[in-house]
Amino acid sequence: MFELLNADTFLRLWQGFFITLEIAFVSIIITFIGGLFLGILMSFKNAYIYAFCRLGLELVRIMPLLVWLFVVYFGFPRWFGWDLGSINTAILVFSIWGCFEMMDLVRVSLQSIPKHQYESAVSLGLNTLESFIYIVIPQAFRRLMPMSMNLFTRMVKSTTFAYLIGAVELVKVGQQIIEFNNKNDLAPFIIYGLIFFIFFILCYPLALYSKKLEKKWS
Repeated sequence: MFELLNADTFLRLWQGFFITLEIAFVSIIITFIGGLFLGILMSFKNAYIYAFCRLGLELVRIMPLLVWLFVVYFGFPRWFGWDLGSINTAILVFSIWGCFEMMDLVRVSLQSIPKHQYESAVSLGLNTLESFIYIVIPQAFRRLMPMSMNLFTRMVKSTTFAYLIGAVELVKVGQQIIEFNNKNDLAPFIIYGLIFFIFFILCYPLALYSKKLEKKWS
């Protein structure tokens, strides 16, 4: 057991953890910005924009995330000559998936604002844009944040799929360490235990923060 818990093991796990963080962090940033933009556009109820956004949302929900990873990673080089690499593919797929999921959360948050809030904004002399900026969006943001924290937690955990297209992230590194120490019967238990602990430390604060925001703004 103690032979496995050496500096080399922790260094390799750290390197895998860094790749996991890179995929998750970049995807979450793109998701937050893109999801807000699409969600606000969708709330304007333009028939063409709404149809496009709804189609994108249904596609990312119907098709499993793993299938999207395989389509982009293996299909794009053959069809378009785009060899994105495993990490860029994972970021692209997770970002698109996250943007449309975030878009739906933004839409729900905006629609949850009572109608009288819009009427109050008009009575104050605000136009549509000013009503959105000063009245609607601040209230919708409070409803959005707890739900978005849950989405970001799901995105962090979903990075584990990236190892299936060759990304040497945390789970892939763990598998390599276990295969190298295949004579140690405790290797899977120890390594996967460490990976579980790392993901717990990474995701649990987000879950707690989500609950705190929900209680604070309920």
